[in-house]
Amino acid sequence: MGIHKFEIDGSKIALDVNSSLLLALDDLSYRLLDYVDDKSVDDAIKDLNHIYGERDIIEAYEELAALKDNGTLFAPDPYEGEDLPYGEPVVKSLCLNVAHDCNLRCKYCFASTGNFKGQRKLMSSEVGKKAIDFLIAHSASRRHLEVDMFGGEPMMNFDVIKEIVEYGRDKADKEGKSINFTLTTNAILLDDKNMEYINENFYNVVLSLDGRPEVNDRMRILKDGSGSYGCIVDKILKMVQMRKEKEYYVRGTYTRYNLDFAQDVLHMVDLGIDRVSVEPVVAPEDADYALQEQDLPVIRDQYRFLAHEYIKRYREGKPFIFFHFNVDLDEGPCLQKRIKGCGAGNEYLAVTPDGDIYPCHQFVGINKYKMGNVIRKELDRDMQLKFMKTNIYTKSRCRICWARYFCSGGCHASAHQFSGSLDVPHRLSCEILKIRLECALMIKAVLSNENLYAKEADTNEL
Repeated sequence: MGIHKFEIDGSKIALDVNSSLLLALDDLSYRLLDYVDDKSVDDAIKDLNHIYGERDIIEAYEELAALKDNGTLFAPDPYEGEDLPYGEPVVKSLCLNVAHDCNLRCKYCFASTGNFKGQRKLMSSEVGKKAIDFLIAHSASRRHLEVDMFGGEPMMNFDVIKEIVEYGRDKADKEGKSINFTLTTNAILLDDKNMEYINENFYNVVLSLDGRPEVNDRMRILKDGSGSYGCIVDKILKMVQMRKEKEYYVRGTYTRYNLDFAQDVLHMVDLGIDRVSVEPVVAPEDADYALQEQDLPVIRDQYRFLAHEYIKRYREGKPFIFFHFNVDLDEGPCLQKRIKGCGAGNEYLAVTPDGDIYPCHQFVGINKYKMGNVIRKELDRDMQLKFMKTNIYTKSRCRICWARYFCSGGCHASAHQFSGSLDVPHRLSCEILKIRLECALMIKAVLSNENLYAKEADTNEL
């Protein structure tokens, strides 16, 4: 699959899958893409001269042919028939589950409301420090490392978080490395004092909110069953204000209960939150809130509506960032990274309060995927190699999918949950990703051509 072309409300877009060349096309050039790869200009003239002038056809064909000749259009697959350059496994990121407990009881929680189907417990500072030692010991020549404080709700163990941060900074400095710390929190326990510490010491902060009060409070509930919106919205807004130019996202989840999720994105944006990520729920298929294939037309309409609103606000000088529309075609992850994905089980590992190691936070508690323990300094290298070598070329669906370099084969945990295999991605998640990716590419093409994106060199117009 060399070219993916599509239309959204009159915008005609083409993506070269292998080179990432993005084209905003007029009607003639859009039609001619079907000729340039394996048909002659004479074929195009014969078929299209009842609609377009012969000179226009020749000029447009030659422009596209020039792109093909320079290798950016109908580009070959760089690794087709080649051995992938895997290298040696290196750990660069840890997700520290500092709390297997939570002060919310979210109905869609993959972690069983925080305890990961086990005993509710908090990580000790000793385990946290051993995890830092493990990360540095397995990071080889990587100098820039990452640690995410996760849960459950990590703020339930804030004193230990501070100990781990201070220890990690000191340890990394002695080894000639650095650690960027991030925090994912539901915001319930935020106050002025700990927000100041977080703002000064964390590279990125992810705050959880599902959108409108009635949407958030249907799924994100307190222990007594009441909604959490009123407890957290002001704290989130204050944290957002404090972050200013620093990294943050407010992250939500949409379910079958709020298929009009674009309104939840805009609700948060209108509150003053300019960096939003709203994800489709991944839930057991029999859950009443689980998304279904018959929902895809509505989901497509919502992403397209949101894309138009995104463009409209850019034009008005009131831009916001929607995580899944933020596509970098030129300076994003290298090709090897796009082939291999997020690095779960290889570069990225999760550590439980007991020090047990799993491929990522969504695998925690699945015994067959337990990879070792940081206290005992154990790591299953065979499993690490298995994850490292699971990629778009080991997945038959991905090899022929136009979106493969953007999703990198999808989420390993979702694949395991729905198929029992790392090599069979979750089909519904794939379809949703392709819908929102087309919207992201359309935005990129339209705004680049209007000189509203700083990097318009990614997009050509014919």
